[in-house]
Amino acid sequence: MLKKPIFKSLVLIATIILFTSCKEEKKPTVDTIEKTERRPHIVFVTGDEEYRSEESMPMLASIAKRELNAKVTVCYALDSLGIIDPNRIDHISNLEALENADLMVIFTRFRQLPKKERDYIANYVESGKPIVGFRTATHAFNYEDPSLAYWNNEWPTKVFGQQWITHHGHFDDGKFPVTQITKIDSSSVILNGFKPFEAYSWLYHVDGGDWKLYGDSKPILQGHSLKSQHQMDGNLDKFPLTNPVAWTKSYTAESGGKSRVFFTTLGHPYDFKIPEVRKIAMNGIFWALGKEKGIPDNGVNVELNTPYEPNNSGFGEKYKRNRKPQPIL
Repeated sequence: MLKKPIFKSLVLIATIILFTSCKEEKKPTVDTIEKTERRPHIVFVTGDEEYRSEESMPMLASIAKRELNAKVTVCYALDSLGIIDPNRIDHISNLEALENADLMVIFTRFRQLPKKERDYIANYVESGKPIVGFRTATHAFNYEDPSLAYWNNEWPTKVFGQQWITHHGHFDDGKFPVTQITKIDSSSVILNGFKPFEAYSWLYHVDGGDWKLYGDSKPILQGHSLKSQHQMDGNLDKFPLTNPVAWTKSYTAESGGKSRVFFTTLGHPYDFKIPEVRKIAMNGIFWALGKEKGIPDNGVNVELNTPYEPNNSGFGEKYKRNRKPQPIL
């Protein structure tokens, strides 16, 4: 028979082993799961000759890399020497990255991409994966060939919720804000941390008169035009001063997959200097990825990693010249 001191020691050792074993078998916490979760791959597709998406999208990519621990790829319109040239409408680099993307963020305008490049975008959309679109993606393509007309209006309407229609006028470009932005849907987590502000983007018409947002589009933000050519021309019955500027919707692919889509008609380069605009964009990216539970009550942290000093909007050669794509920090 074991002596009492020895027996007590064995009981103590057994208890420690049992306790340690139970501790090791404890299920991982949510934090542990999130830390070991695969990094999302976000592909930013730029290519517009007016709004400096080649500057705003890399800035958002940098924030997404930091806040989501994301792998990020930015695709640019490049010339034959690999220099960023948003006026080149028939080529966007690195679109093959969309084959392995978890999210496409697109800000293009009137592109005439060859079929192989367009197919990377189209195939991604048909994959049922999420999409975030900015401003001129309502007119992402502009093909003159009648056989390709589907891509000009019908495709963006189905995917993003509307095609290009009109706006309220190029007033005070970059000098003064021209659109007052307020909430429509206070329950949307995309508006966490939102405060009303004035945007530099002149208001796009997307709903009202002869037009209606497509499908299950659910507006969450609205803009009120502070200056309007349509008002001057007496056309407010067709193009009212107040219109949605951000909405969520779904897109059902031919395969049956259902994409989450977040779209905003904001996108003037100076808009992204406003923290609320960056917050809306990043909250929308979180939501599209199904990570809305990770959006803080005051919104995603949108502090800039490096100064954001874009050129103003405008056509021609108003973009920064002789720049090549740089790593996203």
